[in-house]
Amino acid sequence: MFVDEASIVVRAGGGGDGVVAFRREKFVPRGGPSGGDGGRGGSIYLVADPQLATLIEFRHKRSFDAGRGENGASANCHGKDGADIDIPVPCGTLVFSDDDLVADLDEAGARVCIAHGGRGGLGNQHFATSIRQAPRFAQKGEPGEERKLDLQLKLLADAGIVGAPNAGKSTLLSAVSSAKPKIADYPFTTLEPQLGVVKIDIDANFVLVDVPGLIEGASEGVGLGDRFLKHVERCRVLVHLVDGALSPKAALGQLATTERELTAWSPLLAGKRKIVAVSKQDLPDARETLAALKHVLDQPVFGISAATRKGVVELMAATYEAILEDRARAAADEQARGPVLRPEPKTSSTVVVEKVPDGYRISGEKIERLAAMTDFETDDGRAYFDRVLARSGARKKLERLGVRPGDTIRVGDRAYTHS
Repeated sequence: MFVDEASIVVRAGGGGDGVVAFRREKFVPRGGPSGGDGGRGGSIYLVADPQLATLIEFRHKRSFDAGRGENGASANCHGKDGADIDIPVPCGTLVFSDDDLVADLDEAGARVCIAHGGRGGLGNQHFATSIRQAPRFAQKGEPGEERKLDLQLKLLADAGIVGAPNAGKSTLLSAVSSAKPKIADYPFTTLEPQLGVVKIDIDANFVLVDVPGLIEGASEGVGLGDRFLKHVERCRVLVHLVDGALSPKAALGQLATTERELTAWSPLLAGKRKIVAVSKQDLPDARETLAALKHVLDQPVFGISAATRKGVVELMAATYEAILEDRARAAADEQARGPVLRPEPKTSSTVVVEKVPDGYRISGEKIERLAAMTDFETDDGRAYFDRVLARSGARKKLERLGVRPGDTIRVGDRAYTHS
């Protein structure tokens, strides 16, 4: 079964907690704090696997959880990091989060982190100062990222065969490759994209895809076109196959319909290199149709017969040549454009304080992360976070809004009583 869309939920592992510990050894009267840090939580990666062809594996398993980091220990011992998870997906998978494109895994072996594990909490050794020489608090582990992702597969193929139902697309694919698509004398025998490898020479080959037939209104949902047109968006060359059994007028109308539906679906398809071929040249009337298209169109038109293999070699050779030209053009454009630098996103330190019906709320990416790692059950932990509020300017904002002892202050998912 061909599955090209799936939704999954990924949860990276939380960091381990730092610990409160003190060095107690004979003849060491001033051992000091020795609480170790928690381990980092496991992250989740998507990896492009060329052995996979569909997203069917995600029909039954849609939730993935990475390992949590272990807690620290005394004697400055660091907790063990949580195990990362690699999730294999087919090459050509697009990853979306809230309708925003997160990653495009368009190369075999491409690997991207889609959920980062939480940092391990710091042990009390990190909070010792000349004034506070015996801190009795440590950080909790940072929660790992949790995301809902939508996966969409767009097949990676060098060339695609497009045309109306029963034009002979599946027959052509079976004639030039080892693919075994369903072939029958009724419309829409192809219900899902079919891939095949076409060998031109010992060291020359390309991937060819056959998609279900296009009819009038396919770009708007008629037939199967709207579901599978996306699979030819990545193709470098499109082979327009026209049914040679049609009259010249009907053949021209079929070609115009295919072109119109491709353009309506995506501007990317309108600008692709196109090669026109007329099928079924083993039929007597097909030659007249071929001659008519050659006369009307301002480009070479190939006549082929998949049954007798007439003209098939020439068509595949022209397709491969067009693919090489597009590869060279794309490489030149990439070289002229230069490398694209994508800096790491920085954590925002902006703090927003507002009065809410049940107290006060403090918002901000950095301060919410620190609140999640603070132990509010200890006096030292609350005092530490109060100093964080003072440094960030949040405490002054709270005072201007009229905060009083006993009021509830919420930071992210955490809440504590102001003192």
